[in-house]
Amino acid sequence: MLRTEVDVLTLTATPIPRTLYMALTGVRDISNLNTPPEERLPIVPHVGPYSPKLVRQAILRELERGGQIFFVHNRVNTIDAMKAHLSQLVPEARVDVGHGQMPETQLASVMHRFNAGDTDVLLSTTIIESGLDIPNANTLIVDRADTFGLAQLYQLRGRVGRGAARAYSYFFRHRKLSPTVEGQQRLEVIAENTQLGAGYSIAMRDLEIRGAGELLGTRQHGHIQAVGFHLYTRLLADAVRQIRRIEVSKNGEQKSEGRKIDVALSSLTQPLSMPVNVDLPLAVGIPADYIPDQDLRLRLYRRIADLRDATEIDALTSEFRDRFGELPEMVENLFYQMRVKLRAEKAGLSAINWESGQVVLRYPASEDRDGRRLPDLGPGIRGGKNAYWCSLGEKWKERLLETLSLLVDNGKVT
Repeated sequence: MLRTEVDVLTLTATPIPRTLYMALTGVRDISNLNTPPEERLPIVPHVGPYSPKLVRQAILRELERGGQIFFVHNRVNTIDAMKAHLSQLVPEARVDVGHGQMPETQLASVMHRFNAGDTDVLLSTTIIESGLDIPNANTLIVDRADTFGLAQLYQLRGRVGRGAARAYSYFFRHRKLSPTVEGQQRLEVIAENTQLGAGYSIAMRDLEIRGAGELLGTRQHGHIQAVGFHLYTRLLADAVRQIRRIEVSKNGEQKSEGRKIDVALSSLTQPLSMPVNVDLPLAVGIPADYIPDQDLRLRLYRRIADLRDATEIDALTSEFRDRFGELPEMVENLFYQMRVKLRAEKAGLSAINWESGQVVLRYPASEDRDGRRLPDLGPGIRGGKNAYWCSLGEKWKERLLETLSLLVDNGKVT
């Protein structure tokens, strides 16, 4: 099907705002790859002012387990001074410098030494942003991270954690100078979206922060900030529909075409919800010994991803039983996770995570709460600044669905 109907296939971890908006409005088709490689672990983040003490601790911890470190300093004119600072701060570490203004042979030599393990810390500019796969490097330190774009920060974070070892990322801002409002927002987004496959959520926040740009022009972002993302979407849909109707009304013979256009534009007025990332301690999937046909499994995964309410989940669950027999535990968990995800979307959540034996229900970052905590929802459900921390006991799966239903019925408790 792809060979006969698709001319251009774009692969990206964080689509630019205009491209993502084209996908959301139906101008482009989009498919999400949400399954991470086996044994991959989420990267532990840290965001804060630059701390030499913390830098030394991070480097020494990585050296003690035989790993390597990326240190990003995106200023060529001061990168040698930063090397002297690191050499004095951590004399135990072997530090090498790499940047795009170096001669090609010299830069290649630096990268070969780091890849071979002869260098402990690679101090570089953003030339490491993409294309590197060094599983032994599992600590990333970024200086003045508030000056980077969201996609850059996400790509840089992707340089570590490429094996089975736990990885750490440190995003430092200036110790004395306050970051810009947009810079602080970017740091908050990268700190909040730590789950595997967070690129789509980060791209959505980038779209909201920077705007969608021009669909028919050259601007790749902008405009949305003035009115907000959802209002901008409705305004654009109404404007396009009015123009189309005016054109159709000029020729009575085009009434059927007008109806087709309205159908095509209907996707623009569908409610757009922030995708919810669900990370629970459950094995989910369709085992090959349950459905051996790989193509059929992929089609069923797509059908599951397209489910929109509990009735559809029940119907598909019954179809699975009729066609393939009783559901294995992994498939049961898959349908359960879809129920959780749909209720979380209705409740306005952005993520559901399992942390230290508790279920954390996170809302998108909000600026209208003035630091106030969310109210508690009863025994075992404690409100935080922008999340609920739930101690649900042994029957946590049933209680989680009940809690989500409560949030849906009451709306976001204020």
